[in-house]
Amino acid sequence: MSSIVLAMGSILIFIIGYRFYGRVLEKLFDVKKENTTPANYKYDGIDYVPAKNWLILFGHHFSSIAGAGPILGPVIACAVWGWFPAVLWIILGSIFFGGVHDFSSLMISLRNDGKSIGDTAESVLGSKAKIIFSIFLWLSLILVIAVFAASAAKTLETTPEIAIPTFGIIILAIFVGLMLYKFKMNTILSTVIGVILMFGLILLGIKFPIKWTYTGWLISLLIFYAYTASVLPVNIILQPRDYLSFFILFFGLLAGYIGIFITRPEIKTPAFVSFKGSEGTLFPMMFITIACGAISGFHSLVASGTTSKQLNNEGDAKKIGYGAMLIEGVLSILAVISVSAGLYWLGGKEGFVYPELVKEGKWIVAFGKGYGEIAKPLFGTLGMFIGITMLKTFIVTTLDTATRITRYIGDELFGGTFKIKFMKNMYVNTAIVIGLATYLSLGPWQSIWPVFGASNQLVAALTLLVVTVWLLSRNKATLYTLIPSILMLIFTLTALSIQTVKFFKSSKILLGIISVLLLILALFMISETTKLFVLKLKTKSGDGA
Repeated sequence: MSSIVLAMGSILIFIIGYRFYGRVLEKLFDVKKENTTPANYKYDGIDYVPAKNWLILFGHHFSSIAGAGPILGPVIACAVWGWFPAVLWIILGSIFFGGVHDFSSLMISLRNDGKSIGDTAESVLGSKAKIIFSIFLWLSLILVIAVFAASAAKTLETTPEIAIPTFGIIILAIFVGLMLYKFKMNTILSTVIGVILMFGLILLGIKFPIKWTYTGWLISLLIFYAYTASVLPVNIILQPRDYLSFFILFFGLLAGYIGIFITRPEIKTPAFVSFKGSEGTLFPMMFITIACGAISGFHSLVASGTTSKQLNNEGDAKKIGYGAMLIEGVLSILAVISVSAGLYWLGGKEGFVYPELVKEGKWIVAFGKGYGEIAKPLFGTLGMFIGITMLKTFIVTTLDTATRITRYIGDELFGGTFKIKFMKNMYVNTAIVIGLATYLSLGPWQSIWPVFGASNQLVAALTLLVVTVWLLSRNKATLYTLIPSILMLIFTLTALSIQTVKFFKSSKILLGIISVLLLILALFMISETTKLFVLKLKTKSGDGA
């Protein structure tokens, strides 16, 4: 099959989905641009800070949600089950599952003073459900931080050329933040200066690669980067860093699709490989393996954790909440084409055989090499480096956002609900989060991926349940969120149960215990939500009578 047909067909469907289904969702949540947002009426100069331009906030939101998942998930899935089921789930999942989840999370947070989805659960389901859901979110986020930190550290170890742009962008982000907010410089001029300097960092990285160990990079990323960036005001590093990173990501995404049109590679991977592969059966394992490429619980935490506190105009909610998820779907399709058309299925050039790279756990290398082959007319031999730089940027931008959000939840739950005083201190709170994530990431990070995927998707399913009850309490249509929630619960609970058995059989006791705890918390949330949902339906029916 021609990769051009797959690329154009997918993009066209995403455009149609954004235009028509996105409009349906706007009406469902009564989006009005004249509504005052929490970023304005709760402005505090640290977390509640209205973005100067919607594109700046889009850059933060997209850079934060598009971590390793939308690239590495499809890379694994296509090799195990084939490109067709992966593409089908990416497209349908992004439009009807992930996009709905992200947009609805943003909207109910805006309706609840910009509070996180965990805190919002209290107003919908009660204090007991809020506590259980927040514990679930807190544990899941620590897994997110551990996985992304480990994958970023591994990338830095194997590709030392990206070290300078990875850490240099921190200083550059502070500089751009000062231009935008302190010196009130023109947004376009500040952007042009920032982007030019950023690409200068990439060239410096190529000329001066910095080699270090995996552990060294891991400690640097978690302790010195994620910790520091997550406690500083959002307009100092987070907003400008993500805004600048977005241009790297968009540049890499655009170049990839241009490369497809120039090289016109044929898809070499079989459309369907097997129902049962090395990662398990297509149902349910493919759905949680693709992870963020179709739907991700982490997105609700970004939407309700940082994005809702920075949205200046409610009229931009669809662009950011729904549009960013669909562009992430476009990114996942590029990942599919990169490995399915840029690499070989059997034979071919040594080191470019797709199944062999995946079998060896070289997921990042597989994407980089495949992307490099597709984008070779534009970048020549630098194609692989550009692809890995793009992936690294996605991963690193997620780190401090995830750490910041975990701090929010820890503050609300342990500091607010449980009255643990030291958890109200953001420095101590963040140190605990970083410490736990570091402990997990020092082990073989690939082994964390399955439980990360299942817990991440389970967060999405539970978030959609909370949104469904919220809609029902306001006499709104609920099928838009209820149907994807039920299906995601089936996928994730089945997958997590299977993974739990495997963890204990292979003596991965810690991961097994975490999985059991997540299952118990999820079942409690389902029970509480179902009771309230039935009660509200009865009340509604009685009122109607």
